Amino acid sequence: MFGATLSRWTMSYFAAALIFLAIGEMMMVLGFGYPASSIDAPETLALVHTITLGWLSLLMAGALLQFVPVLVGRPLSFPHLGFPALVLLVVGITSLVLGFASLAGTEGLSPLLLPAGATVTIAGLALLVIVFAATLWHARPLPLPARFVAAGLGSLVIACLLGGTYAFVLSGLADAPGAIDLTLEGVSLHAALGLGGWLSFTTMGVSYRLLTMFMLSPDRERRSSRTVWILGAAALGMMVCIVPMILAGFAGRTTLLVVAALASVLAIGIYLADIVRIYRGRKRRLIELNSRAGIGAFAALIVATVIFVASLISGQIDKGVGPLVYLITFGWLTGMGLAQLYKIVPFITWLECYGPLLGRMPTPRVQDLVVETRAAFWFRLFYLTVAVASVALYLDNAWLFRASSLGQLIAVNALVFEFVATRRLSNVPSNLRLPGGPTGPHLFFPSFQSRRQP
Repeated sequence: MFGATLSRWTMSYFAAALIFLAIGEMMMVLGFGYPASSIDAPETLALVHTITLGWLSLLMAGALLQFVPVLVGRPLSFPHLGFPALVLLVVGITSLVLGFASLAGTEGLSPLLLPAGATVTIAGLALLVIVFAATLWHARPLPLPARFVAAGLGSLVIACLLGGTYAFVLSGLADAPGAIDLTLEGVSLHAALGLGGWLSFTTMGVSYRLLTMFMLSPDRERRSSRTVWILGAAALGMMVCIVPMILAGFAGRTTLLVVAALASVLAIGIYLADIVRIYRGRKRRLIELNSRAGIGAFAALIVATVIFVASLISGQIDKGVGPLVYLITFGWLTGMGLAQLYKIVPFITWLECYGPLLGRMPTPRVQDLVVETRAAFWFRLFYLTVAVASVALYLDNAWLFRASSLGQLIAVNALVFEFVATRRLSNVPSNLRLPGGPTGPHLFFPSFQSRRQP
């Protein structure tokens, strides 16, 4: 990793993602969307896509631009597509969210923003799929973590096709019977392939590599990890098969969904056992904050899985779907995203500023770029407010949910300030900063003077 080429646009993706996260948190504080509105209301759909596309998908894309080459040991293909993809995604996601807001009755907005935003968003994601798929294709045979990414990309493609269909149907531009059937019966597939396939399954694969790298744990392919991939890929494949079944009107879709759900639960259980093994096998005696904060995300995944299984057994999955999706989105995915950002941002910053100087002059450690004791409080506040908000959703208490969302917004903004301080080298002792003073890297946009960055 120390000899890896830096992705030019990764920090820009992270910055855009964090802006969308802050916007989504403010929407919840103001009572826009669920639980103040129904779970299928346009306001809720606007909130959901602000978080899943604006925050989580941009975060994932930025991370993959940097770490896919690390996973496969070869440079990124078509790296110049990173910037146009980012522009398309920011414009497309913004238009998509405004399109949903127009369906909610917001004056001055046209419903045509919905299909237009979906089209532009899909175009941006398509560019990224080309970049990652080409890189993976030329790196065959793929190591195990990269196979998770490949399955996640496949899920993203199907989720985008379903989402684009919904956008055109909801805006009134499409009225084909098949498109309407997919809109009425395929929303859960869209969500499962997006949250479960693209975001969660990819996160699981990347975490195998990042956790072993950051904690100096044994990095070898285990039979259990291969089992996780087989079960997860099979579950995603079964969900994809349901799409043509809906179009053809075939029965048996519920049975296939149940089998896919059971395979997913089993995969998660084995994955969590692998994670425990990685933590126990680490060579770092002291666990750094990013890995400690990640434990909260794994705990949220455990709780969400238990709730999901209990809901399936009791037959009350529809009643608890809102709190369950919230816990997965914020406890598991957002918690893991923020935790790993706390390591990735200083790691990339160190590589930019001090990597070329290593061995030629005294340089700080990566940990010298952060202040863990200060950030640890904000991670604790974040997970506390996620837990309270989840309980509030189960109790149907909108005011408690909004109050906890406010605390969550404060925690997120505080962590953003920590990331900015890291990029500015504010935490580095003055005697170890770059010659000439604390002149750090560009905050969000790349420097075009370096030829090391594609």
